[in-house]
Amino acid sequence: MKILMYVTDFIVPLVIFGIVSYGVLMKVDVYDTFIKGAKSGFYTVIKILPTLVGLMVAVGVLRASGFLDFLSDIIGRFSEYIGFPGELVPLTVVKMFSSSAATGLLLDVYKEYGTDSYIGLIASISMSCTETIFYTMSVYFMTAKVTKTRYTLGGAMFATFAGLIASVILAGMMA
Repeated sequence: MKILMYVTDFIVPLVIFGIVSYGVLMKVDVYDTFIKGAKSGFYTVIKILPTLVGLMVAVGVLRASGFLDFLSDIIGRFSEYIGFPGELVPLTVVKMFSSSAATGLLLDVYKEYGTDSYIGLIASISMSCTETIFYTMSVYFMTAKVTKTRYTLGGAMFATFAGLIASVILAGMMA
């Protein structure tokens, strides 16, 4: 186990060293290439900033208005029948929009139910098994100028529900 701890400490520096070494061997001006990439990344951040702000404001409005609680009460009544705790519906809904806001809700779940409780386990696993669907779609599709998303939303929702089912099953096995 100690060997894994040492290896994990050196993975990132070794990867960076390997990339720089490869660039030098291929006679690439590594520093200029890095600066061009950083500049391009900065412009990408500026382009997606309005989308990020809009999503964060929308999640804040949903939480502050009480609509999220209203929605979770309605969905929670039905989700209890299939084994998914209604208390985790707000976390699941918010996770589809914002991972950082969902992390705040996750901490609330931990404070109320505990990290090792059945609900805490489902919440932890579901945070790992699901994606920020609407955030990812809006940012990546806007950046890549994709106008027809085709089956992306349906596939992402299907994958999210599969992750939620897996989280209930795995938490049930652990409890």
